[in-house]
Amino acid sequence: MKEPVARFDQRFSDPGARETPWAVTRETLESAQLFWITTVRADGRPHVTPVVAVWLDDALHFCTGPDEQKALNLAANPNAVLTTGCNQWKQGLDVMVEGEAQRVTDRPTLDRLAAAWAAKWEGQWRFRPNDVGFTHDTGGAPDEGESVAHVFAVKPSKILAFGKGGFSQTTYLPAS
Repeated sequence: MKEPVARFDQRFSDPGARETPWAVTRETLESAQLFWITTVRADGRPHVTPVVAVWLDDALHFCTGPDEQKALNLAANPNAVLTTGCNQWKQGLDVMVEGEAQRVTDRPTLDRLAAAWAAKWEGQWRFRPNDVGFTHDTGGAPDEGESVAHVFAVKPSKILAFGKGGFSQTTYLPAS
């Protein structure tokens, strides 16, 4: 998000607390190694699972197998929330990104995303772009071969940043 509109919510903040600067929130999104994605099943029940994601072009990107529950959920309802943070009460920053998950299939973007994944986790995630998303080695037995992953982008409709140890809530909205 380039120059988002920040709104500090004093109702959910300690006296004297201040809004979290966008640069701090963006750094949290860029450096986080794990996110939790929340999607909605066809019957309305929530589904939450961990994913690795990268922040690129003002969106969070993640991938999943086409038959995994989160992919099935997103096919029916593209709304998602990706959450990252720290499980400490008095320190850290928790960040939630709300938006619609959209498939990414254009090769130049997939090439850049594959490079971002490889750089972020010291080469642990080596994806190869193709016409539907990524392929990658399964890491299992030699006869298991490769698996396919669909790639999604969540361009934020809203980002919430919750500071701890001087509790604060800052909402970021796209600039109009």
